[in-house]
Amino acid sequence: MTYKIRYTPEAIRDMDRIWDDVLETSKDYDITAKYLKEMRNAISKKGKAPKTGTPLYYCGLFTGYYHIRFKAYTVFYRIEDDRMEVAHVIPVKRDYMVILFGEE
Repeated sequence: MTYKIRYTPEAIRDMDRIWDDVLETSKDYDITAKYLKEMRNAISKKGKAPKTGTPLYYCGLFTGYYHIRFKAYTVFYRIEDDRMEVAHVIPVKRDYMVILFGEE
């Protein structure tokens, strides 16, 4: 079974920022488009087996989030019924706990 993939508004904003960052660095629309296409493909592949992502635990409890790494970013998602919901795409160097839970 392949899960339907849904991007939250936050994840869409994250990917818009990634577009801006990659374009600023590369100065090339083709490179930027390829980078984002590869990221979306990696996410789509995970839709075939989303529970193979790494589960995220906090204080010993499963948070409901799974994550995968794509180059300099971590993709956080949840699984609900037949849907994989991409919640955030966060640069690896950022404090994802603050972004996801508002806690340090």
